Amino acid sequence: MKKVNTLKLVGVALLTAIVVVLQLVGGSIRFGTFSITLSLVPIVIGAALYGKRAGAWLGFIFGCMTLLDAAPFFAVNVPGTIIVCLLKGTLAGFLAGVVFSLVEKKNTTLGVVLAAITAPIVNTGTFLLGCCVFFYDTVKGWGEALGFDNVFVYMIVGFVGVNFLIEMATNMILCPAIVRLIAEGRKAVGSKSNHKQSKA
Repeated sequence: MKKVNTLKLVGVALLTAIVVVLQLVGGSIRFGTFSITLSLVPIVIGAALYGKRAGAWLGFIFGCMTLLDAAPFFAVNVPGTIIVCLLKGTLAGFLAGVVFSLVEKKNTTLGVVLAAITAPIVNTGTFLLGCCVFFYDTVKGWGEALGFDNVFVYMIVGFVGVNFLIEMATNMILCPAIVRLIAEGRKAVGSKSNHKQSKA
């Protein structure tokens, strides 16, 4: 039991570090003209491997890191910015873990894919909802300055756009592959350990 807990702590700590690094270098990851974040990938992996609480923790760390890029929103509403940034990441990780746990017994790969879809939808959806609650007038002004008559169209085009689709597709491809590799690695290590014990 102690060994399992230690492995989980080490795994979550490693994924936490990966979230921080990916978020720090995220602006430099580009597909053509679009910059994307890969930070949701370790969040989904953590939620699948270690459960919804681990997913929530990794999402919370992601939310803390997004505060570093939230200067335009801080200028409008400091408490609202903190709430939105922390809530969107935490919910994304937690609900990814919930979705995975509901599906994994039937099909692990499908569970990871659905978790990988859930995380960006919840992250982006919570952000858009937060914009409506805390920053509506400001966002509306930004949209009008760019020629958008409808604030919701501006949010979809300006805040979501193609980046969201690329991030979701990246999650759907990378997360199942990485989780499967880790699972295979665990099996290989477990079988070696059992083989040694049987020899002894």
